[in-house]
Amino acid sequence: MTAYVQPETSGTEEATMTTPDVDQLTVYGAGWCPDVRRSRALLDREGVNYSYVDVEADEAAAAAVRRLQGGQRRIPTVVWPDGTHLVEPSDAELSAALRR
Repeated sequence: MTAYVQPETSGTEEATMTTPDVDQLTVYGAGWCPDVRRSRALLDREGVNYSYVDVEADEAAAAAVRRLQGGQRRIPTVVWPDGTHLVEPSDAELSAALRR
């Protein structure tokens, strides 16, 4: 299941995730996940500059993904600099989002 979500804010709480580099795409995932490897391979083939954060090695990143997904931790989670994101995208969905 894929969710393409615009960021929302409520009060002073910021709904967007803190990323290693806010000027580029960020992929949250885990090395064991075939969907993460597939999405990263697509980004690599397309020459997309992105940061990768392993949610298994970074508890703060895992918590951020859970907040973003209402308690779930589905990967890959691909976050754009404006805070929009895809959760578990297919190659077609990720390619389409890259063209937007």
